Amino acid sequence: MQLDLAARDGRWKVLCNYDGSEPQLYDLDADPGESRDVAAGQPGVAARLAKAAAAWHASMPKDKPAEPEGKKPKPAPPKNAFVNPIGEGADPWVVQDGARYLWCQSEGNRAIAIWATDRLTSLGERHVVWRAPRSGPYSREVWAPELHKIGGRWHIYFAASDGRNENHLAYVLKSETADPLGAYTLHGPLYTGDDPAGKDGNVWAIDMTPLDHGGQLYALWSGWDAPGTDRQFLYIAPMRDGTATAGPRVRLCANDDYLWERTEERDGSRGLNEGPQILKHGGRTFVTYSCAASWLPTYKLGLLELTGDDPLDPASWKKYPEPIFQSTAATYGVGHSCFVKSPDGREDWHVYHAKRDRDPGWRRAIFIQPFTWRADGLPDFGTPVAPGSALPRPSGEMPASAPALPFECSLQDGLQGWSYYGHHQFLAEGEDGVHLGIVPDAPINDYRCGEKLVLDGLDVADVEVGVTIRVLDGERGNGLLFRASAPSVGYDAHRGYFAGIIPTDQCVILGRMDGERWQELARADAKIERGRDYRLHVQARGPQIEVSLDGKALLSHRDAAHSRGSVGIRVVRSHAVFSDFRCVGL
Repeated sequence: MQLDLAARDGRWKVLCNYDGSEPQLYDLDADPGESRDVAAGQPGVAARLAKAAAAWHASMPKDKPAEPEGKKPKPAPPKNAFVNPIGEGADPWVVQDGARYLWCQSEGNRAIAIWATDRLTSLGERHVVWRAPRSGPYSREVWAPELHKIGGRWHIYFAASDGRNENHLAYVLKSETADPLGAYTLHGPLYTGDDPAGKDGNVWAIDMTPLDHGGQLYALWSGWDAPGTDRQFLYIAPMRDGTATAGPRVRLCANDDYLWERTEERDGSRGLNEGPQILKHGGRTFVTYSCAASWLPTYKLGLLELTGDDPLDPASWKKYPEPIFQSTAATYGVGHSCFVKSPDGREDWHVYHAKRDRDPGWRRAIFIQPFTWRADGLPDFGTPVAPGSALPRPSGEMPASAPALPFECSLQDGLQGWSYYGHHQFLAEGEDGVHLGIVPDAPINDYRCGEKLVLDGLDVADVEVGVTIRVLDGERGNGLLFRASAPSVGYDAHRGYFAGIIPTDQCVILGRMDGERWQELARADAKIERGRDYRLHVQARGPQIEVSLDGKALLSHRDAAHSRGSVGIRVVRSHAVFSDFRCVGL
């Protein structure tokens, strides 16, 4: 069952509907994987937290009103710009491989996917390279994978458990060939304990990343100081090769030197350091790290620098006294960064995640923005860019090549040439087409955002576009985007038009979006049954827009707000199957 709100109070976490009904309750101390609903045994706690969550939701500002009729819509950003956030996800990792970028992400906490793209501003096409077994010590909670090329082979470092957080350990996949999208062999768990022999007492570990210093390979990660403590510090150990450590761990620093490193940023709250990332520049080696509470808006980055000769000596590391990157009112919960060059190598880019809402939880999206270097040699990350704001494309990045028209796609043979904006768990490719808005049996930190696929590179004015739609579940619109520009993650985070079918309202609808808000333009009655195929067709010629369903004309409307853009498919709090997509220029 899909629920709308999440709230946490100490050991308890509640999920419920917006009105506080149907609460689910989880004891995070005993069940960190949230696998056992204990609301029936703790009805008072469940009711109290659900009521508080509903009251919080009721106090929040409501969605922005629709644009008044006749108000001039916002202009689209320049063609050489893009809009953040560029994708859904947490703990982002991207690396360059020749002319392409490879994004490495957890796939629903049960697999690892590599998304290949020629643009830093789009995740590209998904390739699942490894799936966890159904059971066992690394079958659940697959977190924060990172892709690195070491000794001519690709290595993917990740953390996994058996479904209990306290059993998280570090593992690595090694590619069997030089192809990062090919087969991998699992190694691990890597030893992350204190035994000089590297055998006894392995200890909880996440967020492992390699450091090459002076020709010696090291592993850095976030670990507990002892089994079961839930106290996270940064550790380092030498590596024998890319798949094994070669000695006991060393703690780099305290996790609570400064109040801003603590979960609630006050005396008495615990320190927490995680997500170490290597950043080298001008012969200097830095490590950014995430600190405070990942589930709160106060998540941020701190900075270490290797100032001595021996990375295994804590005295060789300097911690800077101020955060290097932290939240604003618009973009908050920022952290778990990585760093990459622009396509031409002239610019440095900062990749990080940020929270999607201010209540406690782990619903996050991916942002990218350029950064520079200060006169004293330290990185200058600036402030997080606001969602919906346009930035120039990375230097040397070319817009996607436009597909030739007419363009036809069964949507059953892969999604090359499309960009997806939505939670990765809500996208699936099947023999019957592409499923948008599909909800897995056990979604992890998911959120709905008007999931959409947009055809890359297309910029057309007069167009005919059609698709076959079968609505399987949900309550809102399912249909076509056209004259769409500046897409990003969010319900109305694009400029353009949408025509769709709504089973609950038994209608066909037409509306427009300006990047922030939706305005309905027209609707017509239509009998819509779940589980049945419908052919939706749109013709846009100048300001005239015609919408038909199964060959029957239903809507005719004139609107000149958006003159050109791309096309795509979209759902709003629904699950639909799309197939046989066709686009023709007029």
